[in-house]
Amino acid sequence: MPIPHTISGLLTAYREGALTPAQVFASFLTLPPAMPEDPAWIHRAPAAFIQAQLDALVGQSPATLPLFGIPFGVKDNIDVAGLPTTAACPAFAYTPEQSATVVQRLMKAGAIVVGKTNLDQFATGLVGARSPYGIPTSTFSDEHVSGGSSSGSAVVVARGEVAFALGTDTAGSGRVPAGFNNLVGVKPTPGLVPTGGVVPACKSLDCVSIFALTASDAARVLSVMEGPQADEPVFNQVNLQPPRLPARLRVGVPMAPEFFGDAEYAGAFDRAQAQWAGLRDVDGQPWPVELVPVDLRPFMAVARLLYEGPWVAERYAAISDFIESHADDINPVVRGIIEGARQHDAVSAFKGQYRLRELAQATLPTWQHIDVLMVPTAPTMPTLASVQADPVGRNSQLGTYTNFVNLLGLAALALPSGFTATGLPFGITLIAPGGSDAALLDLGALWQQALARSTTTPLGHGLTTPTDAELTWPCGVQASAAPSLMVSVVGAHLSGMPLHKQLTERRARLVSSTRTAPHYRLFALPGTVPPKPGLVRASADALPTEGHAIAVEVYAMPQSSIGSFLALIPPPLGLGSVELEDGSWVKGFICEPCGLLGADDISQYGGWRAYMTRSTS
Repeated sequence: MPIPHTISGLLTAYREGALTPAQVFASFLTLPPAMPEDPAWIHRAPAAFIQAQLDALVGQSPATLPLFGIPFGVKDNIDVAGLPTTAACPAFAYTPEQSATVVQRLMKAGAIVVGKTNLDQFATGLVGARSPYGIPTSTFSDEHVSGGSSSGSAVVVARGEVAFALGTDTAGSGRVPAGFNNLVGVKPTPGLVPTGGVVPACKSLDCVSIFALTASDAARVLSVMEGPQADEPVFNQVNLQPPRLPARLRVGVPMAPEFFGDAEYAGAFDRAQAQWAGLRDVDGQPWPVELVPVDLRPFMAVARLLYEGPWVAERYAAISDFIESHADDINPVVRGIIEGARQHDAVSAFKGQYRLRELAQATLPTWQHIDVLMVPTAPTMPTLASVQADPVGRNSQLGTYTNFVNLLGLAALALPSGFTATGLPFGITLIAPGGSDAALLDLGALWQQALARSTTTPLGHGLTTPTDAELTWPCGVQASAAPSLMVSVVGAHLSGMPLHKQLTERRARLVSSTRTAPHYRLFALPGTVPPKPGLVRASADALPTEGHAIAVEVYAMPQSSIGSFLALIPPPLGLGSVELEDGSWVKGFICEPCGLLGADDISQYGGWRAYMTRSTS
């Protein structure tokens, strides 16, 4: 069978026995490590390197590894043990002994690294034209830039060579290349994904980004990558929010969008706004959307701080020793930008922070009136010739709608949105408050569904047209690599019950359906909406006949979601410790004794589901 391009398609083929990883990776094993004629790759993984990863999959399957046998590329400022890291500067190159934290998590989940991709040197640029390893142009036009700095990562996904690729994003490098190559680009909330093993650009702002063909695929990858790493510093605290999809969605749009004279991109953005009329909710029903004009001036003022303010000094701090000793080995445009740090001192750094706080405060009222902000991913798609003629000016234009996002701690998702009359791709970016990553991805999946209903646009660069299964909402992601807590549920949160969505919204994964130890009693609590039970443990001196083993489901919930989950639990319920039938203890729902007044003892049913089935039959 043809090899699917999406993660969803590959996993389905593996599950059904239609393909094996050996078949999927056969072509990778015959490619040379270096291919100068293909500037998208800086270094392809040797056959032995790939084979070792394939050998590690023996005895595993999609049921045990959420990214089983999925090929991916890694931007070459992210460490992969055993492969050189260059940051697109040969004199800077080194071979790390340990992979970046995100790469370790992805490989542990079954994904297979096939190579390192090209980038604007030291991740400085949005054009993709500042690398000594060549210039990857857009997959749709050899005359137009691919976008940067994560140029190679976007190109190899759009060509269908890998199912996803990692980039980085400080000023828009995970979004602009997505827009110029008809891709989904995830720019996580700063701090959501660890950056250990990443060559910094601006260490306090950097994010590891994801390029994929669908929002569903991207969500699956993010679920493996997200979560803090105990031994790494956290520069931005994340308050993870569950998806909140209101009955009437308020989408902010720029009051006076800037396209720098690009009439085709202006028209494409008008069509994107009209596209919201075709949005349907999770049940397939029309979803009302209100477009709300937004004054972006305070956001634009924040954007100017990224390169005009002291944050450019972070780029110098990242490679200060190297730039002092190897200035001639650095791209002249990149060197000029980084050396701009010399004009900033500690005083200007503090003044910049003060100004950022003032401007951030001015942006807050916007979020009282909208649920999500939609902007063009880029205001125009420049030709390579125009970028070479004005490298700084054209680059600055591309950051119009991206530069402010990380400074404000926001989450962003770049999405395909059709094509111009001349066949160039156009993309939009959805932006929301930090921690809203899951909501954006779910909304992105619905956006792609709406787009698929109105057009026959293929994925990436002329790849297959997506199937309904590949665009399914919600994403159904599997276990997160983030630290998790085992939580047992006994009532309205069971699968298929009214409050189960509170678990799926927090990406909790079902681990087992089991029973408590035979020391518990279950009560139907009066007056609860929806109906809920209360679980209590029998007293230590109770007779064995007074206790029962009660059916429960145990979920692994990311620790970052526990707080928001607790906030939803009403009295007399709470989370405590629950003993399972195998003698192990987990956290789970328990009930205060005061809540049992007037409650019916339903322990004899053995569980809430059995009680509800019998009581409604």
